This record gives sequence, structure tokens and C-alpha cells, in this order.
Amino acid sequence: MWAVARLFTPIHADPALRIGSALALVVLGIAVAVSGAIAFRRSKTTTNPLKPRAATSLVTGGIYRHTRNPMYLGVTLVLVGWAVYLAAPIALLGPAIFVRFITQFQIIPEELALTELFGQQFIAYKSAVRRWL
Repeated sequence: MWAVARLFTPIHADPALRIGSALALVVLGIAVAVSGAIAFRRSKTTTNPLKPRAATSLVTGGIYRHTRNPMYLGVTLVLVGWAVYLAAPIALLGPAIFVRFITQFQIIPEELALTELFGQQFIAYKSAVRRWL
């Protein structure tokens, strides 16, 4: 994102507003991701995204009432914060590419595994809670 942003003239914005907004997004992103990880730990289920079939429980409380993927949402918010800091609209391609990639190659396979593991319980949860927001 940084390299691509340097190829374009940055938007002229008040530095305090730009940096403050970027910092707020990064802090929010970290808080969202950490709250998701804490909910998994409390439920004593895996946080390893490479082993979704190792899940021992379906977490639906806390932040998971609002988004099925708070950890990925958190990373996305951090990337948006970085793009705001860079002050180049082209940098928003970074979070967009991340969302597309993570949805295709991580979230969809995770959802298939969770459907196999938890069946109707996960299907009902999936219909009640959006993937991102």
C-alpha cells in the first residue's frame, strides 16, 4: 500500500485530522480483532484460521452477534487506517484486495467447515449475522 501510494500525489488534508482518523481506525480495528480472539479463548476453541475443523464450539455471543468475522474485520479496519494515514485513495485498494482474498480463500472454506461441524446451528447463525457488518 505504501509503495503504490507513493506513486500518486497525496490528498492534502489537515495532518491532525488525517493522523487522528487513521489512529482511531487502527485502534478500533485492534479492539475488534482482539475481542473476537478473546471470545474464542473464553469458549476454549481454536483461533487457528488454518484449522477450522478443530473448532470445538460455535461462538455467537459478544462481538459475534454483530459480525461473523471480527478478526478479519479488525485487520481490514487497520488496513483502512493505514490507507487514511497514507492520504492516497489508491491505497484503499489494499483493504479491498484483502477483503476479496480473505473471503475467497479463508472465510468461505471456514464456513464450509463450520457447516459440516455445527450443521443447522451454524446455518441459523449465518442467516442471522452478516459476514462482515
